[in-house]
Amino acid sequence: MRIPLFHVNAFTNARFGGNPAAICLLDSWLDDRSIGKVAAENNHSATAFLVPSGEDYDLRWFTSRRELKLCGHATLAAGFVLNRIVQPGVTKWQFSTRFHGTLTIESDENSFLLEFPSFSADPCTPRPELWQALDLDPGSREILEANQTYIVVLESENEVRNFVPNFSWLEKLHPYVVCLTAKGHNSDFVSRFFAPSYGTPEDPVTGSVHCLLAPYWARRLDKALLHARQLSDRGGELWCQVKRDKVALRGQAILTMQGSLEI
Repeated sequence: MRIPLFHVNAFTNARFGGNPAAICLLDSWLDDRSIGKVAAENNHSATAFLVPSGEDYDLRWFTSRRELKLCGHATLAAGFVLNRIVQPGVTKWQFSTRFHGTLTIESDENSFLLEFPSFSADPCTPRPELWQALDLDPGSREILEANQTYIVVLESENEVRNFVPNFSWLEKLHPYVVCLTAKGHNSDFVSRFFAPSYGTPEDPVTGSVHCLLAPYWARRLDKALLHARQLSDRGGELWCQVKRDKVALRGQAILTMQGSLEI
C-alpha cells in the first residue's frame, strides 16, 4: 500500500524555517496502531492524516508518540497541499476533527487563513515540577493555564530567547506542556513552546498555542490584530486576529518534499 506523502514547512516561506509537517492522504482510515507507526516513521512534530468526506476532509494529527487534539501548523500544511497540489483552484476547505468539530482554512495567493477556537487562559497554581523545569522562584512570574498548557509570562523577548530548558523536568509535567511568552521587540509578542512528553522537546512554531496567546495579548495590548513570532532555532511568524470565540491565524508555507510511503 502506497500513501501519498508531502513534507511542508508551515508558518514560514523559507525551506529551512518554520515548522515541518508531514501530510498523508488516505482513501480511508487506517487503524490507530498503523497511523502511529506512520507518524513515528515521519518523525516530525506532527503528521496530518486526511480522508475525503464529500467535498471536504476528515483530519487527525499525530506526533511520533501520541494523537494531538489540535494542531495549527499541520492544518496549515494540509491546506497548502490541497490548494497547491491536489485541488488547484479550490481556495477553501472544512476539516472535520475529533476534538474541535469543524475547522476552516482559506487560501489566497500568498498565505493561508485558519479559523480556530479561542481559549481563555486563567491564572493558576502550577504543579511544583514546573519551577524545577524553569529554574524560577514560585510566585516570580505570571502563570496561566488552559487545555493542559502552562503559559509563563516573562519580562522580555531576550529572556524568552535565552531560556535553557530542562527537558527531563518538563517531561515529568505530562500531560501538561509549557509555553513561554513576552512582549516582542519587532512583533507584538513572542513565544517558545515545549512538549517533550509528546515527542517534541521544542516545537518550532505552534499554531494551536496561539489560540491561548492571542486572546491574552489582545487584552493586554488592547488590539485585535497581532503579529507573533516564535523564537525557536528554525523560527516562524503568524498574524493573529481575535474575534469573539475564534482566533484567525494567518501564515505562509512551502513544500520541501513530495513522494509516497509504502506500508
